Amino acid sequence: MNEIAMLPAENTSLLSDIHNGGIEVIKMIQSIENPVITAIIKGITFLGSGYFYIFLILFIFWCIDEKRGLSLGVLIIISAWANSFAKDIFKHPRPFNLEASLGLAHESSYGFPSGHAQISLTLWIPIAAWRAHAWANKQAEKTKNRRQIIWGGAIFFILLISFTRLYLGVHFPTDLFAGWLLGGVILIIWFLPGPRLEKLFASIERRYQNITVAAIALVMNGLYPGSYSALFLGFCLGYIFMRKNFPFHAQAKINGKKPGVKIMFFRCFTGFLGIGIIYLGLKLMLPGEGSLWNGLYSFYQLADFVRYSLFGFWASAGAPWIFNRMNLSSNELSSNELS
Repeated sequence: MNEIAMLPAENTSLLSDIHNGGIEVIKMIQSIENPVITAIIKGITFLGSGYFYIFLILFIFWCIDEKRGLSLGVLIIISAWANSFAKDIFKHPRPFNLEASLGLAHESSYGFPSGHAQISLTLWIPIAAWRAHAWANKQAEKTKNRRQIIWGGAIFFILLISFTRLYLGVHFPTDLFAGWLLGGVILIIWFLPGPRLEKLFASIERRYQNITVAAIALVMNGLYPGSYSALFLGFCLGYIFMRKNFPFHAQAKINGKKPGVKIMFFRCFTGFLGIGIIYLGLKLMLPGEGSLWNGLYSFYQLADFVRYSLFGFWASAGAPWIFNRMNLSSNELSSNELS
């Protein structure tokens, strides 16, 4: 287990009481613990991890709706960046750091606010809003029932993911509340000024779009260096490049037919194969811990930035270009779909 260095404030009476209360809640939840339940809980909590969200967002981008995939991808990158930034500001321990017996799983980062709680909120609420809106023109009664199912399912899943973090002893209840709060603030910004800013961004010349993306990534990296700013830079620049040079539309017809399961499978297989080569191959080749060039560790951050930038660029431009070359996509859209 990695040691977490706590701030002096962690020793205050108020925080001590909060942590003690949280530990009691976790102990009560863990009273139902057994190997089968724990295995199920670990499987569910994986659905709130970054690996699953990357798969889901890129599946949406490559197979369902590239514009929606871009929007969700940018939202989750910013949310994850804000969460990691906040964790390193507060430097709060996780429950198992204070009482090792609670640790049914382990994390190396700080615990406050909860990333699983925050990011599940900032992903599933927009997805629920998207799908509910998609049925807005259906029969009224049928639409109402579907909307209720969608929103109920989204809220249930957010709460379920958060519950798993308590069961596994990796978060206090206050971590979850803080994650929901930070996620809520991000969603308010996203839903209110967000659409106007998106339209403004789309209206400017591409070179200014590139400059804007680079400036945002620079600010992100200046405030909190890491992979998120690189991923944001590569993903957004790749999308701009793709739209100009070889427009990709996830639902474009191929030989008169909409993409089926077979096409979607080969898109995902090709896309994730490329990600594996970039992520794992460059991790081995570029300077850094565990690489072939371990002696050049001082260049690790630069190398990591390059790796994640290429990751993002491949996802939004490299993979779609390959799809076009392999006849896995086309530009056969109607005028309404292109607008």
